[in-house]
Amino acid sequence: MSDLYWLTDEQMARLQPYFPKSHGRPRVDDRQVLSGIVFVNRNGLRWRDAPKDYGPHKTLYNRWKRWGKMGVFLRIMEGLAAAGAEPKTVMIDATYLKAHRTASSLRVKKGGLGRLIGRTRGGMNTKLHAVTDANGRPLSFFMTAGQVSDYTGAAALLEDLPKAQWLLGDRGYDADWFRDALQAKGIQPCIPGRKSRLAPIKYDKRRYKSRSRIEIMFGRLKDWRRVATRYDRCPTVFFSAIALAATVIFWL
Repeated sequence: MSDLYWLTDEQMARLQPYFPKSHGRPRVDDRQVLSGIVFVNRNGLRWRDAPKDYGPHKTLYNRWKRWGKMGVFLRIMEGLAAAGAEPKTVMIDATYLKAHRTASSLRVKKGGLGRLIGRTRGGMNTKLHAVTDANGRPLSFFMTAGQVSDYTGAAALLEDLPKAQWLLGDRGYDADWFRDALQAKGIQPCIPGRKSRLAPIKYDKRRYKSRSRIEIMFGRLKDWRRVATRYDRCPTVFFSAIALAATVIFWL
């Protein structure tokens, strides 16, 4: 097939430092397997429908599950982002990802964190919270059920914010505690005030216009079918798909 996706030698060289060490039998060719994993996630295929050029589909699936549980794909994204980001200005926002019925079916085991899927007016969803650099490239993610407030995601991402001068956010992040927390970290918030505020909030409107870049980032992530629609029941596996998409689109 002429439209297959293959990682280049340069891209593999950048990814290689984050791969776990091989113990025992040597791994199947990393470039072949990872290219197949990218192809399946980008096109929303079942693993058994992966082209034979990438090898046995069970090999792709087993590598995907094993490295996902180990957090390899998330470490790759965070490592490349830390090396190439421009964090003088950061942006925060959240988006909804539609959950397929196969992701929300079956009961959740007791004592677990749940599937991070909630019911909203748009149906069953997962909410993805993100922080990006000035160019709209993702730095960190946090995932919750769809009905969870943006404040929960903001609180979770607050500790991992890089040393920045400005943070851009929409009215959904207009809260006194969040503004105070940002200023305590030396970050100036550029967030318009809610309409319910008695006193208007001043913010840099020219700087705020660049917040559209984080919206574009979400749109590009959703071009990957296994990100736009969640088929995976396990939230860790789905989070790996998001990290992989962000790595390939923005950091390779």
